Amino acid sequence: MKILVCISHVPDTTSKINFSDNDTKFDTNGVQFVINPLDEFALTRAMWFKEKQGASVTVVTVGDVSVEPTLRKALAIGADDAIRVDTKATDGFYVAKQLAEVVNNGGYDLVLAGKESIDYNGGMVPGMLSELCGYGFVNACISLEVTENSVVAQREIDGGKETMEGSLPMVVAGQKGLVEEKDLRIPNMRGIMMARKKPLQVFPPVEFAVTSSTLKYEKPEAKGACKIIDAGNLDELIGLLHNEAKVI
Repeated sequence: MKILVCISHVPDTTSKINFSDNDTKFDTNGVQFVINPLDEFALTRAMWFKEKQGASVTVVTVGDVSVEPTLRKALAIGADDAIRVDTKATDGFYVAKQLAEVVNNGGYDLVLAGKESIDYNGGMVPGMLSELCGYGFVNACISLEVTENSVVAQREIDGGKETMEGSLPMVVAGQKGLVEEKDLRIPNMRGIMMARKKPLQVFPPVEFAVTSSTLKYEKPEAKGACKIIDAGNLDELIGLLHNEAKVI
């Protein structure tokens, strides 16, 4: 089984975020980048298939040379090889088009990814990718088993969980629960040394008309001051909710 894991190169949640050029560009100065956490769940599950079923695991991302340390970390965790599509990601559809070219040319049986990246939270790339490739699709997956060509996946839905059965090829977008957090892997020294020798291929991007652009970025508004009301002062609470918060 050939598995492709789609990796996003995202800012660490502890990094301080700023914008430049009149808030039209993301300022990367001083920002630490990591593997998108939801993609890391997918990568860890792929490693299980490699160890238990002999699957081959390739990781891929769309980005310039700055994303290669993230790919090298994925290789150190245990992926067999890596692919970088040499272009900056502009929007979800652009990324999906680039990844679809990799999938279609690589003949992958199973494509794994996180359901969204923690920087833009678009949640659109896996679904677009499945449509572009003509693969089946499971979103918000929290359990995945593959036996020969049969796939049994469980996903979260409103009010419960849904178990689905299908066949390969398939795109699966995972989330927390696909593996346990305790099972996530930290590269050891042997893995880091081996990663330096593993192949990292650079592919040219697919050219097509980009139909969207970023106008500006804005930070969320600062939270207002918190007012503490005595437990017995119900009238004051109702007055504030009605006159200030305007929720009643």
